[in-house]
This record gives sequence, structure tokens and C-alpha cells, in this order.
Amino acid sequence: MTSTSFSVTIRQAGEVSLLDVTGRLTTFESGALRDCISRLLKQGRKKIVLGLSGLQYLDSSGIGELARTYVSVVKQGGEMKVVGLSSKIEEILKITKLYQVLPEFPDEQTALQSFPESRDKSRS
Repeated sequence: MTSTSFSVTIRQAGEVSLLDVTGRLTTFESGALRDCISRLLKQGRKKIVLGLSGLQYLDSSGIGELARTYVSVVKQGGEMKVVGLSSKIEEILKITKLYQVLPEFPDEQTALQSFPESRDKSRS
């Protein structure tokens, strides 16, 4: 059973919160992701990078949750980007057109550099 577990690990890089998502994102786990993101937003942490390289499976609820999460971050004036899409997850996002909405980056460093002022702060 442990291979299908779901977890979100949060790391901070300056103003950006890096969320490493692993396991399966389905109906049961989508609430955990939602709670995690809303806690960050309440703390005023609105720059979010979702690392999905450990995501093994995504169902329709998981897809819906990614879309809702993205919308809630943007509504609060934040930005959410994704990195580490496996070809399987990337295919699902393309089919569902979520691919056009979620900004995807090849790696964490590129995603971090894409946030407006995080470039300046990392040098100081």
C-alpha cells in the first residue's frame, strides 16, 4: 500500500514555495493538496512551484484539483508553475487542455528564475 501513498513536501527558496508532490493524486488525496496550498496562501506565500516528478498517477479529480488550485493561487494575485512532468502526466495535461493553463518549466532552477523579483533577491 505504501507505493500508492500521496505526500506533499514543502521547501522554501526565498519567496517561492517548492512543493514536491509524490504518489497518486486522486479524489482522496486532492484535499491534502488543496489544504497545503490554502495554508501557503494564508501565510502570504503566493509564488508556488509544483514539482510533479514523483507524481505517479492523476485521475479526473486530481486534474480538477490542479485546475482549482491554479485558479485560487492566481485569484489571490499569485503564480503557480509546474516542473518535472513525466510523459504520462504531460499527456494527461495535454488531453485535458490544462497544459495550456499551467506554466511548465524544464527544471526547478528555470521555474525559480521565471518569478519576477526572485532573480534580484537571490543575488543579494
